[in-house]
Amino acid sequence: MSKRIRPPVRKSQRWKRLKNQFLNVVGNPFNMVVFFSLLILFCLIIIPLLTMLTNTFTVAKAELRNLPDAQIGDFTLFYWKYLLASPLTETILWEPLLNSLLIGFFVTVISVPLGAVMAWLMVRTDIPGKKLLGMLIIVPYMIPSWCKALSWLSVFRNSTSGSLGLLTGMGIAVPDWLAYGPFAIICVMTMHYYAFSYIMVSGSLRSVNSELEEMGEIQGANKVQILKSITLPLVLPSILSAAIMTISKSLGSYGVAANLGNRISYYVLATRMESFISDSPKGVGFAMSIIMILLASGTIFANQRMIGVRKSYATIGGKGTRSNLMHIGKVKYALLIFLAVFLFVSMVMPTFVLVMESFQIRTGAGYGLDNLTLYAWIGTLENAPLESYPYDGIFRNPEFLRALGNTVKLSIIASILTAVCGQFLGYISTRGRGKWYGRATEQMVFIPYLMPGVAFSAIYFAMFSQPRLGGLIPSLYGTFTLILLVSVVKHFPFASRSGSANMMQISVELEEAADIAGASFWRRIGSIIIPLAKNGFISGFMLVFISIAKELDLIAILMTPANYTLSYLSFEYSKSLMPQCADAIAICILLFILICYRIANHFGADIGKSWG
Repeated sequence: MSKRIRPPVRKSQRWKRLKNQFLNVVGNPFNMVVFFSLLILFCLIIIPLLTMLTNTFTVAKAELRNLPDAQIGDFTLFYWKYLLASPLTETILWEPLLNSLLIGFFVTVISVPLGAVMAWLMVRTDIPGKKLLGMLIIVPYMIPSWCKALSWLSVFRNSTSGSLGLLTGMGIAVPDWLAYGPFAIICVMTMHYYAFSYIMVSGSLRSVNSELEEMGEIQGANKVQILKSITLPLVLPSILSAAIMTISKSLGSYGVAANLGNRISYYVLATRMESFISDSPKGVGFAMSIIMILLASGTIFANQRMIGVRKSYATIGGKGTRSNLMHIGKVKYALLIFLAVFLFVSMVMPTFVLVMESFQIRTGAGYGLDNLTLYAWIGTLENAPLESYPYDGIFRNPEFLRALGNTVKLSIIASILTAVCGQFLGYISTRGRGKWYGRATEQMVFIPYLMPGVAFSAIYFAMFSQPRLGGLIPSLYGTFTLILLVSVVKHFPFASRSGSANMMQISVELEEAADIAGASFWRRIGSIIIPLAKNGFISGFMLVFISIAKELDLIAILMTPANYTLSYLSFEYSKSLMPQCADAIAICILLFILICYRIANHFGADIGKSWG
């Protein structure tokens, strides 16, 4: 039997086939969304990261005195040798690194289960007073962590810091291990970061159909077995996301560690890094950032391995769901007491200390009427009770009004941009699980979160301090645009994690059914994804809004007087002889965030219900 010979394919036919394949790829809207998303992420994240990496191998002008034979821009290993193989390595790297890992581990181990248990109590049980408790549990997250550190010092500060705190002033001896160092840092961070777990797990729990748990109860399973075998697997993505965000934020936190650690020479990687970036050699600080990113990349790998690409955690499908509360008996009153005590320690005490100190004439001198005044709020220098006061009260101070306007503008614009991008990035990550573009999106978008705010803003400062590529990249230093850009990119992980958890609960079957019915990609997005993801979008917006409104580390080195925000103005005042004004501004930040939160709730948003 003769062999059939295929006719040769003409060159024109081959190009036509390639053209058709290209048009099929380009004509798919989802492919274009993926392409442009990855391109934007590469330009905003990878290029700055490569710039930082390049700086660790490039001689800077400030190091010419240490490298007399080198020229600016030459290749060098000086920074890495300084960090890894010098007599100072133990002091500048290994000790701070161990301290950072210790703090990150304990903060995550304590705060994530704490927040998850609170979410379960608020969503799935009949514990009384849930409406009030649900709102109060979120409030400690709205208080900036650096404000909690100041409150901790106001209570526990001893003679090591010079001025005395509340307890020391009452004659109670406070040891250094309680006032400063790892115990104080872990306590303050735990009281702040438990909200990640609470918000994300509560949003996921609200979408779980209680019929699943009831079926387990009918089969004879007790409450512990139901929680372990049914509820926990369904909310596992949210718990893992909360753990990753918590440990990464703990590793990169600067404000709390600086306030509570530097006073006794207890340093973490972030505080050591900031000292190098602010002073010299900056390349060593950038090298520390690279080490932190490499460490945190393991958490992303663990997240992917633990969730897996074949497991389904969809809790929203075509069938309706209902939620019945679990009766926990008399133990609910003991749990209610526990929540009340925790909220008192994490919210009432820090707020009370800040409020009272804003009315004090001399800090640490007690709360007697002879030591209270309204000067920090409405006073003027002409009627100052002390000659050392350098500022008018905040409501008489034009700097405060300008900073308030900058804060509102930055928070609203950056939050809208970040929340919209986060939903698209979350959609790509979840629909591309197990595929290269899903992994690439998830890993790139999380990189900014792994970088300390000071280092991240320093990279953008270096990129935009002068025009590049013939003016294609303009000089943005001193402009609001640069602060906005840094704020949006740095908070991509907030909105992306919110979008991912949100999209994982929307079953792909809904889109497949619409596709079979002939709906286009954008029609499916507009009619299915956006309505179901609405609450997740609003809650993601609120989380970014809250974070930006109280942000300090990220914007510190980008600030100019015309662009001061409330957080930075409070930070500047806290370094002067007027901590009362700093406290007053911190209180205004808290009230501003609370008012915005209530307004969002009025329009149907609740970050405690919808962020999964």
